[in-house]
Amino acid sequence: MSGSLRVLSWNIHGGVGPDRRYDLDRVVELAAAHDADVVALQEIDSRGEREASPLRKLKEALGEHAAEARTISAPDGHYGHAVISRFPLEETRVHDLSFGAREPRCAITTEVVAPGGRLRLVTTHLGLSILERRMQAARLAELAQAGRGPCVVMGDFNDWFSFGWVRSRLKRELPARTMQRTFPSSWPVLRLDRIYCGRPARLLRSWTDARARTVSDHLPIVADIVLG
Repeated sequence: MSGSLRVLSWNIHGGVGPDRRYDLDRVVELAAAHDADVVALQEIDSRGEREASPLRKLKEALGEHAAEARTISAPDGHYGHAVISRFPLEETRVHDLSFGAREPRCAITTEVVAPGGRLRLVTTHLGLSILERRMQAARLAELAQAGRGPCVVMGDFNDWFSFGWVRSRLKRELPARTMQRTFPSSWPVLRLDRIYCGRPARLLRSWTDARARTVSDHLPIVADIVLG
């Protein structure tokens, strides 16, 4: 059976826009406007004077099913990333991608059970140093290979170059990728946020949304995926 999915990945900068104002409603409004079936959000933050459960609000607006990776926990809240889906998620796992003493990093793997077929999904937010991304890219390639059927890997890869470690390690398993520039949102020059797609799935089209420049320091990346 073949079908299609719309997916969206976005680093929401903790819900804080360039105006330094926390406003999760702006995030919800813009993300919901794209009517994505699956949404991956990075830098979800409940620390400080913010909402105690931002994922609950995001899930209520964007999808019935969710999986979360909390990479930092503090007395006043937590920080991490999540995937939200209107379709059921199965076999969900959180994988530690941390490197030495650097900021903890994780990947979420899950199976999206869509009406048009199943999709293996890997979402992540990679580190800032070249050495840690080298290790993390190798691990992502392993996670992409671990399942059967179509696979999509998406998130904020912090990979400054189009042919950096992430691209080099994923291109065999996931030959198609988005190419839009997403950072900084005010004048995008870097392709930090990407969606990688592996056969038999196909990347039909992809785009960003410039309206996000007032919401986060990243633009979202959105794509329509044909499953097979």
